[in-house]
Amino acid sequence: MKNKYLDPEHYWNRELSWILFNKRVLHEARDKQNPLWERLKFLSITASNLDEFFMVRVASLKDMVNAQYTKKDIAGMTPIEQLEQLNKVTHELVSMQYSTYNRSLCPLLLQNGLQIIGRHEDLTKEQGLYVDRYFEEAIYPVLTPMAVDSSRPFPLIRNKTLNIGALISNRKKEKKEVEFATVQVPGVLPRVVEVPCKENRRAVILLEEIIERNIGKLFLNYDIVCTYPFRIMRNADLTIEEDEAEDLLKEIEKQIKKRQWGQVIRLEVAERIDKKLLKILKEELQVEEEDIYFIDGPLDLTVCMKLYGMGGFEEFKAPLHEPQPVPEIPEGEDIFACIRKQDVFMHHPYQTFTPVVEFIRQASRDEQVLAIKQTLYRVSGNSPIIAALAQAAENGKQVTVLVELKARFDEENNIVWARKLEQAGCHVIYGLVGLKTHSKITLVVRKEEDGIRRYVHLGTGNYNDATAKLYTDVGLFTCKEGFGEDATAVFNMLSGYSEPLSWNKLSVAPLWLKDKFLYLIEREKNHALKGEGGRIIAKMNSLCDKDVIAALYEASDSGVQIDLIVRGICCLKVGIPEISENIRVRSIVGQFLEHSRIFYFENGGKEEIYCSSADWMPRNLERRVELLFPIEEPELKKKAFHILEGELKDTLKASIMLSDGTYEKVDRRGKEAYSSQDAFVREAAGESLKGKDGEKQRVFITAAHT
Repeated sequence: MKNKYLDPEHYWNRELSWILFNKRVLHEARDKQNPLWERLKFLSITASNLDEFFMVRVASLKDMVNAQYTKKDIAGMTPIEQLEQLNKVTHELVSMQYSTYNRSLCPLLLQNGLQIIGRHEDLTKEQGLYVDRYFEEAIYPVLTPMAVDSSRPFPLIRNKTLNIGALISNRKKEKKEVEFATVQVPGVLPRVVEVPCKENRRAVILLEEIIERNIGKLFLNYDIVCTYPFRIMRNADLTIEEDEAEDLLKEIEKQIKKRQWGQVIRLEVAERIDKKLLKILKEELQVEEEDIYFIDGPLDLTVCMKLYGMGGFEEFKAPLHEPQPVPEIPEGEDIFACIRKQDVFMHHPYQTFTPVVEFIRQASRDEQVLAIKQTLYRVSGNSPIIAALAQAAENGKQVTVLVELKARFDEENNIVWARKLEQAGCHVIYGLVGLKTHSKITLVVRKEEDGIRRYVHLGTGNYNDATAKLYTDVGLFTCKEGFGEDATAVFNMLSGYSEPLSWNKLSVAPLWLKDKFLYLIEREKNHALKGEGGRIIAKMNSLCDKDVIAALYEASDSGVQIDLIVRGICCLKVGIPEISENIRVRSIVGQFLEHSRIFYFENGGKEEIYCSSADWMPRNLERRVELLFPIEEPELKKKAFHILEGELKDTLKASIMLSDGTYEKVDRRGKEAYSSQDAFVREAAGESLKGKDGEKQRVFITAAHT
């Protein structure tokens, strides 16, 4: 008999669901309640998101089509059907991006003192003289004009770079033939150039406009027929044959270089581009008509982040949030003594990430510390954690670091860190064949008066001190023996392939974690069938694992009340009669990027709460090393549940999934205007200002969107 819970009609396509997520981000750029400069930032984020989506997801679908792969996805769509749908909705999304930029943001920026000069023809005489001088002094020496003729083939156009294509004609030749030429807009120069402005405002022009204005100086003895900017996106989805690679580090280095030669999957051109110039680009780059995007405005809207970063205009930005101290770990205290006293639950970025950095730093200097073991997926450009690990090795500690070289778009960065750690004397592991190690775990082994004690940090986010100020994540410090034993087993498994007979506290993917989640969901279903109620609250980045969704459908059909807080992709459908009537899905897009994974199961009154590095996606549950850890202490469980509770109360930044798959903002009629992120900012500030008598001092903070 057909299982109704597995019917493809009851699932949304993953890629189309992602487009809906990026539309929710774009909504923040269009929302007039947000500070004007914050809206610029959100528009930039949608552009950056879309670039990565094309380089990886669209590229992967094109590879499938080229390989004549016809297997259907979770929603019953073939790769070619998905591409056809995506072509339509991505063009609509880009059109909405530029409508937001041209019709909404630029006029408002002008009203509030910033003029963006869109075309170099619109410069005043004084501004024209200024940019021409700037071109001669700062830009011209950096440029490399590339002509194309019988002796000079069409040049390599690098991925994501902005270029200016031109048609030129040699004045010295009697027969006026039109030739193609191009120049790359240098990424080493500022793209936003401020120009003099007499009025009581500031004015900027983009670098490509200055180059276009002066392009004749690059092609002397030629007439410039026309010039237009263009930008390409290449397939950047690396294919790494790990089983055949003698040296994984060298193999990945080789594959990274290939990104610049990948298939062109998207071409952005100025809307008014000359037809002959477009024909040359289309043929030379081998681009299909549907992959050409005609842009009414500046190519690559990530430039909006450069506008956001300009000095001044602070009154149009959200106040900067300063992460607050963690009360259980006072600054300057012995962090190991603090953890021995009690387990510590941290909520970033509301609370500072500093204790995590300090954990490694103190361990590197502590004479009693024997060993440090850590997994690294993405780290910051100047990581204090890397520096502390290197120092620990130089101080004679046994340091083992798993650096995941396959962390997408961070491969080069991680290769650099891996080599630095090896040079310092650390034992560096490069992950497991066929799997990405995405877990976030640190183990410090310390010799103490009563014997060896193991201190463990577990988290939902990367060991990245930069993104820890922007992403919401949770972490746990503990020195309980069960966690310590499991942490040791995890690292032994990663370095020596030894699997423990059983686990005390942790659940590990890809071998055990999925079964654990399915068991927990089924347990709620059984409680509901016995008339004992049933309740699941799950917060994550993405939900697209078919087995998990089918289990949720069955639990819902049995009477379990399910609330899902899913920031991005969600392939589950709500409101299906006798399947998902008891499931509600919401997404929160705000000042911080929601990144934590927290799972609550009512369990007939014996509540359980878990945190994890894993989303409910096949890649997390089946193709990655991930960890799930329980929050056991009653006070800490309250803190974790409070996060879920706050996000379910959110009426300002939450969007609710409808039965047709679209999202709409919460209907606020009769409800308090409540932003969970703003509330957590205020609570963290209040928590950090406890008076001498232990009472919390009340503090008011105006955060973004309040």
